Amino acid sequence: MQDDLLSEGLTLMTLGMGFVFVFLTLLVLTTSLMSWIIRRYFPQLHPQPQSQVQAQPRADTDLATPSPMEDTTLMAVIGAAVHRHRKRRR
Repeated sequence: MQDDLLSEGLTLMTLGMGFVFVFLTLLVLTTSLMSWIIRRYFPQLHPQPQSQVQAQPRADTDLATPSPMEDTTLMAVIGAAVHRHRKRRR
């Protein structure tokens, strides 16, 4: 009686783990195939390089603190995003 129950439990465990392993293997293969297809037929566009003036930071300013012009632009962008988010929620 005990041996039959233990044997049945081990069989059920092996089948369950086998199905999970096969499912995860198929999931990885399918995801890899989809990724390959996307990269093959829809190549990623390369961003345009920045000009040399913008790429080089100024030596007299700290990189962590934005300039006042950047700060006001940033605040305007954040304000517009908050306004749009609140308008959508209504």
